[in-house]
Amino acid sequence: MLLDPQTLAGIGDLELVSKRIVDGTVTGLHRSPFHGYSAEFSQYRHYRPGDDLKYVDWKLFARTDRLYTKQFRETTNLQAQIALDASASMDYAGGSGVTKFAYARLLAAAIAHLVSGQGDAVGLVTYADAIRQYLPRRGGPPHLRALLASLARERPSGGTRAGAALGRTVDLLDRRGLLFVMSDLYDEDETVMQALTRASHVGHEVVVFQVLTRAEIDLPYSGQIEIEDPETRQRVLTDGRAARAGYREAMAAFVERWRSRAAALGIDYVRVFTDVPLDAALRSYLRSRMSAGARP
Repeated sequence: MLLDPQTLAGIGDLELVSKRIVDGTVTGLHRSPFHGYSAEFSQYRHYRPGDDLKYVDWKLFARTDRLYTKQFRETTNLQAQIALDASASMDYAGGSGVTKFAYARLLAAAIAHLVSGQGDAVGLVTYADAIRQYLPRRGGPPHLRALLASLARERPSGGTRAGAALGRTVDLLDRRGLLFVMSDLYDEDETVMQALTRASHVGHEVVVFQVLTRAEIDLPYSGQIEIEDPETRQRVLTDGRAARAGYREAMAAFVERWRSRAAALGIDYVRVFTDVPLDAALRSYLRSRMSAGARP
């Protein structure tokens, strides 16, 4: 049975809801879509002819006048961090009956449940003009419950400075892993792309979910309408029918910019609409991920 977002958003028990979404999602998935891929330093050994020079510890050579190479141990535990946009622009529902924030929160809860359920570590950042909540990546049921409780307490409000918040989030990641960003991505400041670029360049796998409503894409209104920016409270009076063509063109260009940016960086970009059942949206992403293969 597909899971209606409006019904799920009205249920107060986020642990129960996230479990229901995950149960509906993993049906038909025969293996985990997430795998650990971190490497941790294990030991030194004497250099042997043919060893890759990039693993030589030159500082140790300077002290001892002997060549040693670093040995690494592959770890199987995944480290995942979820970054959720909690700015005021996310508090919009359009005609779907569920806000972008409520939908993104359910998606975040489901991913946290999925990662934790396979025995791996997951953390949470919520942000608007700054980081509001930060839970470092840990595993185990008690930590998952604490993370879901933090998600349940969050309410969307305030302006957006996503670049600074995401930059700080990357700083807090002490080991290579997965970074999930869930936002409407209306903040197109250069610092946002700088943070995502740095995350990708230092070895994190970045997945961006752009959460939107159909109304934001289509502007399905006629006659005189008043549009208010939820963050600045600035209002514009316009004719819906007359503005529709130009508006749709601008929104299509906006979405395409984000898709192109992500593709250029090798970042997974997923656009989701708030009227799509949660299990269907998540399963579609996971299947595409499994088909493409996770980045080593």
